[in-house]
Amino acid sequence: MERMELAPGYSISRIIKGNWHLAGGHGRVDEGRALEDMRDFVVAGITTFDCADIYTGVEELTGKFLRRERDAFRSGNLEQVQLHTKYVPDYEVLSSLTRRDTEVIIDRSLRRLGVERLDLVQFSWWDYRIPGYVETAVHLQELQQKGKIRHIGATNFDTLRMQEILAAGVPIIAHQVQYSVLDHRPERGMQQLALDCGFSLLCYGVLAGGFLGSRLAGLPLPFGEQENRSLTKYRLIIEEFGGEKAFQSLLLCLLEIAKRHGIGIPEVAARYILQKPGVGAIILGAPNRNHLEAMASIWPFQLHSEEMEAIHQLASAAAGPAGDVYALERDKDGPHGSIMRYNLNGQAALRL
Repeated sequence: MERMELAPGYSISRIIKGNWHLAGGHGRVDEGRALEDMRDFVVAGITTFDCADIYTGVEELTGKFLRRERDAFRSGNLEQVQLHTKYVPDYEVLSSLTRRDTEVIIDRSLRRLGVERLDLVQFSWWDYRIPGYVETAVHLQELQQKGKIRHIGATNFDTLRMQEILAAGVPIIAHQVQYSVLDHRPERGMQQLALDCGFSLLCYGVLAGGFLGSRLAGLPLPFGEQENRSLTKYRLIIEEFGGEKAFQSLLLCLLEIAKRHGIGIPEVAARYILQKPGVGAIILGAPNRNHLEAMASIWPFQLHSEEMEAIHQLASAAAGPAGDVYALERDKDGPHGSIMRYNLNGQAALRL
C-alpha cells in the first residue's frame, strides 16, 4: 500500500479506513468481526484509521482493537496504526466554549482509544457566525504542547476561515474535506491554499456513499427516503451536480475508463482524487474485509492525462455543487444542513 509523509516523521497509508461504519448507522455491528477486520486492513497495509468523538462507540471499539493487538505491534508483525479522530464541538455550546470544554473531550478520546497521545485531531466548527473557532484551534495547539495531541488538522473549513487559523500560527498538517468526481468544491481555493501552506487534503465522500459504482450505470437512481443519512447526503450531491442525466454521463465516462484498465468504476473514481494536487489520502468507509481486494486494485494503475482531463471536463460542465468547501451544508434550514445532527458530543451534560 502506498504511503505518504503527512508531517516530518509521521507516515500514513494513502487509503485511510473510515471507521464511521462501526457507529451502527449502517446496520448492526458485530464487534468480534469488526476487530478481525481491522487487523486484516492493517496487515494489507491500510494502517491509518479515521474516527471521531461523535461517532457512537467507534473510539471505544478502535481502542479495544489496539489493546488486543498490542503484542503484535510490539513484535513487529504489524505496522503501527495511525489513529485520526475529530473534535466536533456541539452547536449548543459554541458561543460559550472554553479551553476546559475542549480538554475534557480530548481527554475522553484519549481514554476511549487507550493512548497517551492522539495522532491527529481534526477540528470542526458548525457556524462561523459564532466566534471562537480560531481561539479553539489555539486551545488545541496548547494541548499539543502539553503532549496530548501529536498533530492538528481541520475538517470542513472554508478557505477564508482556514487562512485565519493558519495566520494564528496553528500548525495544521491536514484538512479533511469532501472531494470526488461529483464534488470539486476544494478546487475553489482550498486546494491551492493547501499547496501554498504545506498541509494535505484527506478526502471523504470519494465514492459518494457507494453511488459511484458500476451497478448504477444506466439504471434510474432511487428517489425519496434513503437507507441512512449518508446516502441522503450524497443523493443531494448528485442533484447539485446536475441530476440523473449528468450523473449517468459521468458514470459512462468512468465505466469506459474502467474497462480499459480492467477494473471497476469505484477504483477509477478513487484514483482520480488520489492523483489530484494537494491530496494526501482518501478515506474509504469499507465496512469489512470483503472490500480489501477492490481497494488493493487502486494502486497498480495510474490514470492517463487524457483520462483525467475527460473526467475533469464533465465535472467542470456540471451545475454544482456550488461554493466553497462545506458551504451548502452550513445552511441549517436547507436540504443539506437539515439532515445534520449538531449536538452529538453531549458537552452541555459534561459541564454539570
